[in-house]
Amino acid sequence: MNIIGPDLLVFGVDDVAACRQFASDYGLVADGDYGFMALDGTGIEIRAKDDDSLPAPLETGSMLRKTVYGVADQATVDAIASELSKDRDVKTFADGSIESVDDMGFVIGFQVTVRKSLQLSAEVINAPGATAQRGVNNVAVSKDDSPRPRSLSHVVYFVPDAPKQEAFYRDRLGFVTTDRFTHVGPFMRPAGTQDHHTVFFIQTPPHMKGIEHFTFHMGGPTDVVTAGTNMVNKGYQSFWGPGRHIFGSNWFWYFKSPFGCNMEFDADMDLHDESWEAREAMPGADNSQVFLLQYREKWAPMGPPPPKPEA
Repeated sequence: MNIIGPDLLVFGVDDVAACRQFASDYGLVADGDYGFMALDGTGIEIRAKDDDSLPAPLETGSMLRKTVYGVADQATVDAIASELSKDRDVKTFADGSIESVDDMGFVIGFQVTVRKSLQLSAEVINAPGATAQRGVNNVAVSKDDSPRPRSLSHVVYFVPDAPKQEAFYRDRLGFVTTDRFTHVGPFMRPAGTQDHHTVFFIQTPPHMKGIEHFTFHMGGPTDVVTAGTNMVNKGYQSFWGPGRHIFGSNWFWYFKSPFGCNMEFDADMDLHDESWEAREAMPGADNSQVFLLQYREKWAPMGPPPPKPEA
């Protein structure tokens, strides 16, 4: 199955205005009445929780109502429809996209991807002993920088049966497990991307089933820290970060959001192919990040006060 990754997350929320403001402050751009998009056209859709067009909510009331995956072509959509219709209902829409559910009851959709190819520079560094990546007189940062999210990266779900969910995505949709936390769950990527993961399933009690966080790729660690600092300055609550994960190696900074979950900035994720052998580690702080930084307000060292003029 040539699934590339998530194209769209559809939310039914309590406070539409707050969610729209958060999405805008995060750096997504409004598109139509409901959409907020990254640079490549992937994004989120924000609707009121009682919107009749939404799929039915989970029994837990999670605000995520649907995850839409982008695939390479219509033949892949049709193959997924054929596979899933063996044991569950599959809806087909006028545009050729489909909708069904996974084994935990999350609504999932599949469409020919909307992702646009991006031709953008990435963050580069100069380091002793290596050829300069950033040329002479080319400065790296500006205090006026306002980085934009580039692409919808991954989604993390709370699930009551992580092994069953892993088997569904592996056996029915062709996802590959790249790493796992023991007794917690797997990081997985679909066949159409080499990103370390586009989903991570976390084992939880049934009453917690829902979305834990979602994130967009940024252009580099400086983008993550700059965008996160902008969010703090706008009054949003930092949840975790900035720091750098071990599984995936991605830089991160998470914020509390009005979507009923956390929302993350990430950058510089590992890429893997079929030769990669999945690692396993016990959960915990030492295996979750290489380091964790703490935000503080801007500060500058001030020298001794100038001498007072003589009377």
